Amino acid sequence: MILSERAMRIEAQAAASFVEATIAHLKLMIEKLRRELYGQRSERTARLIDQMELQLEELEAKAAEDELSAEAAALQASLPASLPASLPAPAPRRRPSRKPFPEHLPRERVVIAAPSSCPCCSSMKLSKLGEDVTETLEVIPSQWKLIQTVREKFTCRACEAISQPPAPFHVTPRGFVGPNLLAMVLFEKFGQHQPLNRQSERYGREGIDLSVSTLADQIGAAAAALASLHERIARHLMAAERLHADDTTVPILAKGKTDTGRIWTYVRDDRPSGGADPPAALYFASRDRRQEHPDAHLAAWSGILQADAHGGYNGLYDPARPGGRVTSALCWSHGRRGFFELADIASSARRVPGATPVSPIALKAVTRINVLFAIEREINGLSADARRQVRQERSRPLVEDLRTWLGEQRVRLSRSATVAKPIDYMLRRWDRFASFLDDGRVCLTNNAAERALRGFALGRKAWLFAGSSSGAKRAATIVTLIQTAKLNDVDPHAWLADVLPHMAGHPIHRLDDLLPWNWSPPSTTAIVA
Repeated sequence: MILSERAMRIEAQAAASFVEATIAHLKLMIEKLRRELYGQRSERTARLIDQMELQLEELEAKAAEDELSAEAAALQASLPASLPASLPAPAPRRRPSRKPFPEHLPRERVVIAAPSSCPCCSSMKLSKLGEDVTETLEVIPSQWKLIQTVREKFTCRACEAISQPPAPFHVTPRGFVGPNLLAMVLFEKFGQHQPLNRQSERYGREGIDLSVSTLADQIGAAAAALASLHERIARHLMAAERLHADDTTVPILAKGKTDTGRIWTYVRDDRPSGGADPPAALYFASRDRRQEHPDAHLAAWSGILQADAHGGYNGLYDPARPGGRVTSALCWSHGRRGFFELADIASSARRVPGATPVSPIALKAVTRINVLFAIEREINGLSADARRQVRQERSRPLVEDLRTWLGEQRVRLSRSATVAKPIDYMLRRWDRFASFLDDGRVCLTNNAAERALRGFALGRKAWLFAGSSSGAKRAATIVTLIQTAKLNDVDPHAWLADVLPHMAGHPIHRLDDLLPWNWSPPSTTAIVA
């Protein structure tokens, strides 16, 4: 009886854990659907979704643990794995359907020996009916090995000349780090935000002594070896008719302090307007945010620049600029964000007494702008002419009506009104906000550049600061290669590992073959044992 009561209690706890995990899962789905419905949300809401995902992870793990405990208790008490009729039986856990494993994975076939006789009657007359295959995904821990390249020497008996094949290429002179290891170090540091000290500690636990200084030497040599590819990517990006631009902070170590430096990014992505040219991202580092930096970055470029209203870009819009005038196209996500932050207060005001009151004007503005975003999602990927035609027919009336409505609301507001700031931000720059209506190449938002800077925003929490200005520039160079590979759906690790050995002997006139959009991974064949 005691065991039965204990089993019932554990099963009830498992049922409660399952219900709690289901509720958390549904809340997370609702929040994500709201984000998709209403567009880009604030940083605070993004962090909230991250927290909800972590909470769901813990609840799912707890539900699985409680379910196994309930099954074990029921078995121990010789009870069926369900509650008695007096209590409602818990619903079975709904697990997501498993996707088939990739074809490129090697298969290792383990055959369990069949019985030599029938376990029922001991007869030897057994005939195979078929087989059932259970697939188990397994991982092989990282393995270290030394590759000994033997170069035999020969001498000619006729002329006594000595010949020998050349030594294998290493990024550093007289180096010992192979391309796969170097690619892993580069990708983990600049793609996965793992500082060199953490990598060195992990390698030490695996029995390999690679100091931070050794790894830093390899990174410096790799940046120099890959400089020509970085130059080709920059040349390709500067040939674009339209660029996305943005910047973010990056602490740079100085004497006794850290300076608030900047990482600038310029992104070429013509896919939203049906362009066939491959996308690319280019990064630069600086110690400040002065106007001279974008002026130098884009000195020889002219076209359409999609960016925020930062004054550092104003020099590019000068008609007398030597490199040609740059046309400004502002980001509707930036314009919408000011309204959304006030509209988002509405939900918190209903939950927290005494919070900032609801702003109906901001909420109405967000609703109107969301219609423009919905139209853009429908025409994403169409040609520039098709996008322009749809915008003229459907978006232009909405934009003109929004401008009139914002002007009417602004007249009724005082200078101290909170919602007046985002209204003034858009009305004072309306021509640059509305430029997307007359040019199908222009995107509604600058989200391409913001996504390109997301890695630095995440990495700041791991590596804290850049060691020097040269270190920040080196990071910008490597991240240019990694992010460009990602934009072209290429695995950065595999690409770097395959490209690094070819950098020394590859013909300079065929260097474009090594760029991410021209590269194809080495063929791999699944191994069936």
